[in-house]
Amino acid sequence: MKPRIAVLGCGYWGSNHIRTLKSLGALHAVSDANAARAEGFASEQDCIAVDPDELYGRDDVDAIVMALPPQYHAAAAIRAVEAGKDVLVEKPIALTVPDAERAVAAAKANGRVFMVGHVLRFHPAFEQLKQLIDAGELGTVKYIHSHRLGLGKFHTENDALWDLAPHDLSMILAITGAPPTEIRGEGAALLDHLSDFAHLHMRFPGGLRSHLFTSRLNPYRERRLTVVGTKAMAVFDDVEPWDRKLAVYRHAVWQDSGHWAFTTNEPSYVPVTSGMPLTRELEHFIDCIRTRANPRTDGEEAIGVLRILTAGTVSHD
Repeated sequence: MKPRIAVLGCGYWGSNHIRTLKSLGALHAVSDANAARAEGFASEQDCIAVDPDELYGRDDVDAIVMALPPQYHAAAAIRAVEAGKDVLVEKPIALTVPDAERAVAAAKANGRVFMVGHVLRFHPAFEQLKQLIDAGELGTVKYIHSHRLGLGKFHTENDALWDLAPHDLSMILAITGAPPTEIRGEGAALLDHLSDFAHLHMRFPGGLRSHLFTSRLNPYRERRLTVVGTKAMAVFDDVEPWDRKLAVYRHAVWQDSGHWAFTTNEPSYVPVTSGMPLTRELEHFIDCIRTRANPRTDGEEAIGVLRILTAGTVSHD
């Protein structure tokens, strides 16, 4: 039997969870402060609509996917795990590290699965990239940079850093296997007091360095993660079609008679099986509910991401 999962929050991203869980045969209920919105999804997806205050106490709900404004995530997650529900909380799981720590601690104390919606960790191209790195195909990783740029997604609570960077930080932390030792942030607020551009510069143990650039005021879309190793470089470009999403460049750089020399090579494209990251993420959540395994994107990772976001945030008057 598949777990009976409810989605709390029927906005843009919550609606994606609703439809995907329905396709997986695991959607049982939807819930939203806007009762008419929840009823509409319940009718469309042939499930039940439940008032948010009644959701936690229902015996016919095994787990809750939370896609709320982030300022409500921590309190809702604590209430859910204390009621015996497993949870998948969308990013960011809280707006402060202490709130996130309380939510994760509550899940542990109650023996509940606590998973975070860092969906790009489940992208087939990133999974393939991680396998290449772990197999030593790139050599020693020395530098990682990510660019997530576009126009839009303006929020009253989240700036460009908090809204766009968590996915990339999750991927960077998966590659480094350790938190940064140094973090420096830069931001620019052009529309109001929230940053529309943000840069993060990080240094990791062993000398590995990384930078991240996010923007919601950019004329073109860019979704690119680049990993530079001592043997090769790799690029995960999610704007490219599936047969070009993951490229490996086997450039060579060396010293010759005191001077640096290099050769360039055309990229080789690594075969990647197409698949929707959200579907794979929710399949993983269902599997963790069944097996009680610790999720790939667990609460501790989310706390690590929040620590970086907090340290890199630039305030604007």
